[in-house]
Amino acid sequence: MTQGYIRTIEDMERLYYGAGAGTNAWAYSGSDLLKADSPLMSSTAGTYQAIFGRKVWSQLNQEFNAFSILPKKPWEKSGWRVVTGKPTDAVGLPENGVLPDSTKPTFAEVSTKPKTVASKFDLSETAMFLADKDDGLGDARAVIKMEMSKSHAESINKMLLRDVDTVAGNNFESLDRATSSSFSEPASFADVSALTDHNMYSITRNSTGANDWFDANVDAGTAGAERALTLNTLDAMFRSTWERGGQPKVILTGYDTIEKIQQLLQPQQRFTEMKRVTPSVNGVQGIPGMEGGFVVATYNGVPIIPAKDVHAPTGGLSRIYMLDTDYMYFCTAKPTLYHESGIETGDPFGINRLGQVGLFHTMGELWQLFYGAHGKIRDLSA
Repeated sequence: MTQGYIRTIEDMERLYYGAGAGTNAWAYSGSDLLKADSPLMSSTAGTYQAIFGRKVWSQLNQEFNAFSILPKKPWEKSGWRVVTGKPTDAVGLPENGVLPDSTKPTFAEVSTKPKTVASKFDLSETAMFLADKDDGLGDARAVIKMEMSKSHAESINKMLLRDVDTVAGNNFESLDRATSSSFSEPASFADVSALTDHNMYSITRNSTGANDWFDANVDAGTAGAERALTLNTLDAMFRSTWERGGQPKVILTGYDTIEKIQQLLQPQQRFTEMKRVTPSVNGVQGIPGMEGGFVVATYNGVPIIPAKDVHAPTGGLSRIYMLDTDYMYFCTAKPTLYHESGIETGDPFGINRLGQVGLFHTMGELWQLFYGAHGKIRDLSA
């Protein structure tokens, strides 16, 4: 400031509080007063509380496409017979020649039992009461029931997509085991502990012979080593299933492998019909796209269905399953049922406490009637 004049608050502060002496008497920058502001902020304790509301947004992918695409048929018997060998070929006869020796096909019997998987949840009376007050979930029973129903189906889906080395035990059999081959997936593979890993139902599948009746068509890397996926690989697997009498109705694989197939087909886009399709298998939507076009919807006219839990080697692509669902389905002894008991349904004595228990359970098994009708491509590099 010009000495003796007050034009600003800062000039007044210098006048009353001083600003040094000598040559620096009026060298001043900023206020000399320390502010002691204390505003009310949203972070001030006791002034703000978020309201979460009663809508619950799931952050999980609980897709269960593998289970959904399988036809569901009722459990009417616990076994079936299969033809495992052809009769000898007919022979030509010379004029007035003797008849040939009689011949016959060979048969085998396969049996299995239904299995039960279950998912249970439990709520206390207090938790249900408070969920309907303040900023609670609302109808906690309904919310938990909805999430558990999806989780139950997803759990079955995971069972169906376990690898060949995971023996089913009390769980449902897996597609990987149903499309396995003890010849093409020997015990020397890292993910095959022993040939007995291939055993299913009442069948001992630990033979090392090529194309035994209980071997599916498997395209594996040499000694289980990863290799690149090519269109030739896909075409060869189709041919293998056709030659053995199968007609694949659906291709099931992971999202990563679908992306790779799209990249393989991209150079051919200009040679294919630009037709937008969304194939559906048993109500499961496939990837929207063009038939054999830039975005894959089908290959060789067969819908490609994605599934998130398909087995893949570390750093590699998900396996590919070509399934003929005329011979592969889920045999249902009891469809998924829901049971509930407790205080909210007037039966606290049933669970012997003041709460509510819910249970989902499914009874059945994966049935595979013709191994040669299906194919599997594994050991694919990314």
